[in-house]
Parts: sequence; structure tokens; C-alpha cells
Amino acid sequence: MRIVQCGEKRHAEQILAIFNDAILNSTALYDYRPRTLEMMTAWFDAKSKGQFPVIGVENDSGGLMGFGSYGTFRAWAAYKYSVEHSVYVDARFRRQGVGKRVLQELITAARRQDYHILVGGIDAANSVSIRLHESLGFVHCGTIRQAGFKFGRWLDLSFYELVLSTPLNPTDG
Repeated sequence: MRIVQCGEKRHAEQILAIFNDAILNSTALYDYRPRTLEMMTAWFDAKSKGQFPVIGVENDSGGLMGFGSYGTFRAWAAYKYSVEHSVYVDARFRRQGVGKRVLQELITAARRQDYHILVGGIDAANSVSIRLHESLGFVHCGTIRQAGFKFGRWLDLSFYELVLSTPLNPTDG
């Protein structure tokens, strides 16, 4: 496994495939319609403008095994030290430590960028993701019951947070 900074030219199609698998076959992403390559251009542009990392794990052949990123938690200024993250792993590479490596790298990046809170919204039935987050120190901080509806059923959305020691000198404004 090799950690990489994902770029649009090299990784957009692979990320798109992972996103679309999650959309079509799981409740890891509360969305109905597959994404397009045009949407990926906008996604990468937003990550770049926000200076948000897109961190991936590649295998020895250069195939993307999984990736993660974070972005704005809420758009108001007082939330500037909080980010919401997501981690996705290609179905072929699950349960091999890929998600953990990506999440560890996201935590490191968030500290380096002086964020204070990492928030993850996880489908309450996704025990694998919940265990992963808890293993890295995330704690449950709330559940919105019946927040989504997919595959003919209501979905509960649980939030997990990790409080970081950064920034050393937070400021208003």
C-alpha cells in the first residue's frame, strides 16, 4: 500500500467508480444517482479551492484501493476549525486496513492544517465504519433518526467526532 495525494487527471475515474458503487450498492452515501466525470471536475475544484486534501491508497499496480477527504462542516465562520470527512474503500480491498490508513492520514492532515474537530456522518447500521472510527479515538456525538430514505427504508445517521489539540491559538473572525 502506498499513500498518495489524489489528482483529478490520475484518479477521477477511479474515485468515480468507488463513489458510484457506494451510491448504487450501499448506504455509505445517501445519494440515489451515480455521479458523472463532470461532477468529479467540480468536486476536485472544490477540494482545491478549500485546500482540502484528497488522500488515497494505491496498490503496487497503481490501482486506487480507497480514498478519503474532508471539507467544510458548515459554511458559517465560527465553524472554521471543524471539517467533515469521508472515507471510501473499493469493495475489492475492504477489510485490508485501507480505510484505517486513509483515516489516519486525514487526521494527520487536519492537525497540520490546524483544524480542531473532525466529524464523520456514518449510517448507524455501518458497524465496520463505526468500529474503525472508534479505534482511532472518535466518539459518538449524536444520531439523527430517519435522516435519510434509501432502498425502501429509513436510515439513521450517526455522527462521530475526534477532537484534535490544534490549533494552539484559535481566533475569532
